[in-house]
Amino acid sequence: MTEYGNRDPDALVRRAGKRADTRQDQHFLVDDRVLDRIPSHAEGMDLRHVLEIGGGPGALTDRLLAVAGRVTVVERDPDFAAHLREEFADAVAADRLTVVEGDALDVDLPDFTASVSNLPYGASSEIAFRLLPEGKPMVLMFQQEFAERMAADPATDDYGRLSVTAGHYADAEIVETVPRGAFDPQPRVTSALVRTTPREPDYEVPSDEFFMAFLKAVFTQRRKTMRNAVRNTAHISGLRDPDAVVAAADESLMSARAGKLTPADFADLATLSYEVGEPEHGDD
Repeated sequence: MTEYGNRDPDALVRRAGKRADTRQDQHFLVDDRVLDRIPSHAEGMDLRHVLEIGGGPGALTDRLLAVAGRVTVVERDPDFAAHLREEFADAVAADRLTVVEGDALDVDLPDFTASVSNLPYGASSEIAFRLLPEGKPMVLMFQQEFAERMAADPATDDYGRLSVTAGHYADAEIVETVPRGAFDPQPRVTSALVRTTPREPDYEVPSDEFFMAFLKAVFTQRRKTMRNAVRNTAHISGLRDPDAVVAAADESLMSARAGKLTPADFADLATLSYEVGEPEHGDD
């Protein structure tokens, strides 16, 4: 029976026969200690079917096969996809590993139970916000600055659109910072592992799509008062009558800046905007 969980990362890179291409945003996690800890951050998650985005030479794939029932890897690079199928041929034959060759933003996602991934940094935001609405627990590697913004509390320096958007779908916490030296080649920044635990928000919004558009709009002018932000960004939020929103909203909210409002405050304003601001898609 094949054992998993102890393959040497550098040997995997050699067997893959291909170095990381930083132009393709490839930075391989090669530190055994970090790799061995990652599954521990997923303890308590349903690991019957784990989704990994960006398998590369397969060091994390190996650790995941040691703890998961099944693993599906989405790998954009055809050379690494072929290497993964060959390196883990036993797992493929046993229907414990599926390698999907393609872009994680385009492929059909499987019915996974959790995701554990070292995401390509250039697309990490887009990938994360494709995965978050799926409502599954995750452990994802990001640039540290991105991770801190994702997990930030209201009224802190890092709090922003990313914090509110992530928090709409899940609780996010940084579980480990990862130094540059853990990767080959080394990225220019420190990284961090974020654990997300899905939950329903403690507020209601008219639609997720409109809520996200509203957040995107007002946070483009986070240094303005909400009164000005709502009026100045109607072309982004799709509001045909932003003045009606300003007139109907609570003055304490309109005089505050976006960074000081809670997610529930944004939900209240988005709901009011949807009701009186005549959004372009309000009748859809």
